[in-house]
Amino acid sequence: MGEITDPGPVKLFVGMLSQETSLMEELEHTFSDIFGPLDLESPLWSWEHTKYYQDEMGTGLKRKFIFIKELISPVDIAGIKLLSNELENNYLNGSGGRRINLDPGYLNAAKLVLVSTKDFSHRVYLDRGIYGEVTLLYSGNMFRSLPYTFPDYRTEEYLQVFKQAREIFKKQVQAKEHGNCKK
Repeated sequence: MGEITDPGPVKLFVGMLSQETSLMEELEHTFSDIFGPLDLESPLWSWEHTKYYQDEMGTGLKRKFIFIKELISPVDIAGIKLLSNELENNYLNGSGGRRINLDPGYLNAAKLVLVSTKDFSHRVYLDRGIYGEVTLLYSGNMFRSLPYTFPDYRTEEYLQVFKQAREIFKKQVQAKEHGNCKK
């Protein structure tokens, strides 16, 4: 019989998608107020990978990722997704559509996980209507996509930022193991 072990900490990130960079900045502060300071931010990228959000959010969308310094337990990710949904609903446009899309997830040394309210064949149920999926695997010194990985998560720009976040994560875990990381 296998031994039950703690899953260990993970690095929380939030992908933001919006036309409004000022709204992204406002929500960066909100996440920082709730979860603590950021230790990495991606550049602001134009987002033209699909027209999925066009009817709801318009054109000219921008994408940015923020990474929270304080590590979390993966058990917390379903609640964080519920919070992100609540925050999205606080910023609806005049027709009731979202002005911002918030996609929380986490990474560790082996994988990057996204969470969703939508079930699908490659997703597993976590808690309270939230599903998780391994979106990227880390193997051979790089993140690798899977057949269902979203097209933007396959881009070199994203992969480099996630690799940078993974390196920060590894140093944090190593420092914690050596007692140098405050909790």
